Amino acid sequence: MPSLGELIAPRRLGTDFRWLLASSWTSNLGDGIALAAAPLLIASLTSSPVLVAAGAMMQFLPWLLFGLLAGAVADHHDRRRLVMLANGLRALVVLALVVFLLTGQATVWLVLATSFLYGTAEVFADSAGSTLLPMLVKPADLGIGNARMQAGYLVANQLAGPPLGAFLFALGSFWPFVLQVVCVTLAVLLISRIADTPVPEQAGSARGTKAHAIREGLHWLRHNAPVRTLVIIILVFNVTWAAPWGVLVLYATEHLGMGPVGYGALTTASALGGMIAIFSFGWLEKHVSFSTLMRVCLSLEVLMHLSFALTSSPAVAFVIMFGFGLYAFVWGTISTTVRQRLVPMELQGRIASVNMVGVFGGLVIGQFIGGVLAQLFGLTAPWWFAFAGSAITLLLVWRPISHIAAAKPVLDEKSADDVAGEDEPGAGGMPLPD
Repeated sequence: MPSLGELIAPRRLGTDFRWLLASSWTSNLGDGIALAAAPLLIASLTSSPVLVAAGAMMQFLPWLLFGLLAGAVADHHDRRRLVMLANGLRALVVLALVVFLLTGQATVWLVLATSFLYGTAEVFADSAGSTLLPMLVKPADLGIGNARMQAGYLVANQLAGPPLGAFLFALGSFWPFVLQVVCVTLAVLLISRIADTPVPEQAGSARGTKAHAIREGLHWLRHNAPVRTLVIIILVFNVTWAAPWGVLVLYATEHLGMGPVGYGALTTASALGGMIAIFSFGWLEKHVSFSTLMRVCLSLEVLMHLSFALTSSPAVAFVIMFGFGLYAFVWGTISTTVRQRLVPMELQGRIASVNMVGVFGGLVIGQFIGGVLAQLFGLTAPWWFAFAGSAITLLLVWRPISHIAAAKPVLDEKSADDVAGEDEPGAGGMPLPD
């Protein structure tokens, strides 16, 4: 019978993948702790809705400002060392916040500045980190690798981190951030065990400014139809998704009458559905084509918006959210895997950053639209907008999805073997215990 370590991180993916996975999971736990603790800290320092909302803005504003630059930097420097440096800076920023909390000098403005600096470092860490998996495993194993990375996000960031952060905050405002420093520091130590990740040859030899590198990435994206279409799909569906999600707390508490506890339970239902999806991904990948899975996921997204627009039952809402978790994390794993397979190694950082700028740009646009619609037409109006917008988009991209899923990977099996090691999986690192 396979050991637990083999089930979570199959040995064929290599030792370096296990170090990457352990680092990602640990970092996600720290971020999950802050996900609950940071808003609680800001709310304890101010009663201004604008300043509380500004705290949430710090999660995506750095991506809009620095996302493209971070991608260019990731493609021209050692990516593992970039992740270590950026995470090290994140730990120092939070450590400074702990000092201010312990000395009673923390203000809401200092917390907002800390959030912005932390988010900026996170942009560079995530841009570089997203390029590591394609460098460590074969293209055929990217699906299961991404699924395991997603599982860590669900367990650590969404399920374990927030309640732990809230509990520690109740003990003392500084405790969750102390543990966050420990988690991020440990993530740096874990990823340091990965073998060197040299700059891809073409990227390393390229000359010019970072602006030139960004233009080069955008030029490649503009002329690669499958990846370009995938990025557009993600952008548009994030607009339609964010419109109702921005007012979900009001929809749950006022329209469904669930109360704060019920609202929290809704997000938990989504995470539970995602857990089942992630650990079923290996079977799905073997038995169902990516094009079919992509169409099914986007179709379920359309139906979810319609169902939420029509229902007023908390029980039905729980079922919908559980189903949302199932398909949303399958879609996230597939879209990431397809993009990583199609993008040249020397452009992985820049194209991933364009994708993330699209994600957060879509969130900003969608949340604004959703707030206006809810204010003018009621709390179900954003769901109707999301339903109509996603349905029209799905009709437009139904056929191109086949071309996206069937596009020829940039890396063939031989080149992947050269990266991961043909006879010694994960050569260059120490094995994690099973």
